[in-house]
Amino acid sequence: MKLFVTGAAGFIGSNYVRWLLANSDDAVVAYDALTYAGNLDNLRDLEGERRLAFVEGDIRDRDAVRSAMAGCDAVVHFAAESHVDRSIVDPDAFVLTNVQGTNVVMDTARQLELGRVLHVSTDEVYGSVEVGSSTEVDPLEPRSPYSASKAGSDLLALSYGTTYGLDVVLTRASNNYGPFQFPEKVIPLFVTNLLDGAHVPLYGDGLNVRDWLYVVDHCRGVDLALRRGGRGEIYNIGGGNEITNRELTDRLISLCGRDEGFVDYVEDRLGHDRRYSVDCSKLRALGWEPERDFADGLAATVEWYRDNRWWWEPLKARAAIG
Repeated sequence: MKLFVTGAAGFIGSNYVRWLLANSDDAVVAYDALTYAGNLDNLRDLEGERRLAFVEGDIRDRDAVRSAMAGCDAVVHFAAESHVDRSIVDPDAFVLTNVQGTNVVMDTARQLELGRVLHVSTDEVYGSVEVGSSTEVDPLEPRSPYSASKAGSDLLALSYGTTYGLDVVLTRASNNYGPFQFPEKVIPLFVTNLLDGAHVPLYGDGLNVRDWLYVVDHCRGVDLALRRGGRGEIYNIGGGNEITNRELTDRLISLCGRDEGFVDYVEDRLGHDRRYSVDCSKLRALGWEPERDFADGLAATVEWYRDNRWWWEPLKARAAIG
């Protein structure tokens, strides 16, 4: 099979491409606009891989998408603007990429009569969950421009199945962590700051709860849904590692050899959801379960950033992140 993978030079997309080439005989057309979070260094170790072709392009560009997608058998659609803080400052970019771009991907796949499109989404579309866990049939209650744009893209993708008969499958994952994550996100930001002896900014009271999923476990879940998921179905993917941001910070402080004095409590994010939690029993019924222990995965992630300053130091300097 030949897969068209959007956002392939981003955090999750690059990890998926790497996992796919190591665990299948498939070929990949890796498509990415190489915006601030898209980085060819994420794929550097795959240079020379004969089954991988990289194409630089924007998912909003119909001609470019059609040219790159032609001849492929299926699509795995990771490409998205994904940082809540950025969406609060510049919501237009999120609507244009996440909604308009998804429409281009879906419509092009329809016109080219591809076999399946796997659309990758987020647990944030369910909104804040005070008790219990969100299931795939729960209503969508997004509360940020980012999550609203993803909810819109979810509904748009599903509409292509209902209206045109396109074979669409959705996944909604909890917070990912692991290597090659752009250092604006909380784990790589905190780790790189602490490694440099800088303070870390903790929003509000630090008691917001997130479920953490190792990126390779996410990739495995996406691939299973692509190959074995039901037409038009949605699958939650969660790590089963719900902790407060304060507890996460404490773990990172310990792993980086720092102390409580490195934590700065800052004004809370606008519309900050209190808790996310997803029920993954539907995907588990297909045979998936997370394999990476959270403590082990977090320690390995810290070590990766410790060992790969060449990767993150230029990114932080260029984006003035700190």
